[in-house]
Parts: sequence; C-alpha cells; structure tokens
Amino acid sequence: MAAYENFSRVYDLFMDNIPYEEWGKNICGILKRYGIRDGLVLDLGCGTGAMTEILSRAGYDMIGVDNSVDMLEAALEKKEISGSDILYLLQDMREFELYGTVRAAVSVCDSVNYITEPEELLQVFRLVNNYLDPGGIFLFDLNTLYKYEKILGESVIAENRDEGSFIWENWYDPEDRINEYDLTLFIREEKDLYRKYQETHFQRAYSIEEIRGLLCDAGMSLEEIWDADTLEKPCPQTQRLYFIAREQGK
Repeated sequence: MAAYENFSRVYDLFMDNIPYEEWGKNICGILKRYGIRDGLVLDLGCGTGAMTEILSRAGYDMIGVDNSVDMLEAALEKKEISGSDILYLLQDMREFELYGTVRAAVSVCDSVNYITEPEELLQVFRLVNNYLDPGGIFLFDLNTLYKYEKILGESVIAENRDEGSFIWENWYDPEDRINEYDLTLFIREEKDLYRKYQETHFQRAYSIEEIRGLLCDAGMSLEEIWDADTLEKPCPQTQRLYFIAREQGK
C-alpha cells in the first residue's frame, strides 16, 4: 500500500503536537546563516505542505515534491486557503525532476528515513546536488539509531479522538536497521460510522558515517550536524538530527 494512503486524511489532526512553526523558524535561521534569505527552495517529501507553507510565508518561493496523491491533495487545500503560489509536484524523491535549479532544498519529518536502501538514498542525494545552485544548501533531518533502538522499537502508540483513532505498532530489526510501522486507523466516515484501515511503513536508521559517505559520493560536503530539537551539538541521546550539506559541483 502506498505510504499515507489513508493516514493522510487524519495526518494533520494527529500531528498537531509537532511544533512546525518552531521548526520553520529554526530552518529559516539556518538558511539565512548560509546567505539564503529568498529565492527558490525545494521541500522534498513535503507531505501535507505544513512546512512548505511556513517557508512560503517566510518569503521563499517554494516547490513541494511528494509521492502521495492523498498528501498532496491536503497540501493543495492549504494552498487554496493561504493563497500561496507554491508549486506542488507528484514525484518520487528517488527520481524527481525540476525545471531548473534551486537555492536550497529541505526535507523534514524523517522523510529521508523512508529511503531504506543506501544506493537509493545516494541517488536522492545526487539528484538534490544536481538541482542545487552552485554552493546551494541541502538541510534534512533524520531519526537516529538511538531513537529507533531505545524509543520507537517495540513500542505501541495510540490516540483516540472524535474524528478518528490510530494504533501505531513498531518493530525494529537491529541487524537490518529497519523499523516497521504498522498503522491501524479508525476514521469517521459519518456521524456514527468509523471505518478501519491498515497501513505498513518502513524506515531505516542511518549512522552519521554512512550519511557523510553518501553525501561525499553524491558530490556534496557535509557542513554541519545538529541536534534538531536543541540546535546544539548531538549527544548519545539525540533523537533527531539536522544535516546541512553544500553543493560542491556537478
């Protein structure tokens, strides 16, 4: 089943605890430190467009890429309400195509963890490098090995609301470093009718050394790594990382 085929319908509802505005402020701050205050920016794995809209309001000309029709439909609803001029493209991040280059690319909400094969992630990095302006910046986040091993692995997360409920079961394989998410959804179709849906997702944990090597092979240099929640240097208990890479030639 395609990722987020049914969960997209209640994604924003259950993700309303994510501090998107704070994340957007942090991302804008990092981009500005690298001299990127305006211009074209790509949001890779944009989902329902929450971060894309925030960066658009910050003055960037946004392009959003995602491979889920359902998520992009939600993004287009946001665009209609905001009146933004975001360009959304239905494409797989492993083979996306743009009409020209961008000043920066961002990818958040662990979109990169969904690329479970290192050779496919290398292709993503090569494509990003190809579409970045000379010296352009790629900022992306990743869930860490620690988070999968100690926080998510073998855990069950559940939430119940009037509009819908979900049960999110996790299994982590330390040998393959793959985390399997089994989602059971109960989405309200009518006043007293809830329909059950099930989805399975897979994410991979990558080490910093792997990411550094893949970025290098793709022609980018790894400039900085930060704890994405504290904006400080990572520690052994860091759960989410920001990687900032720079285009170094085609």
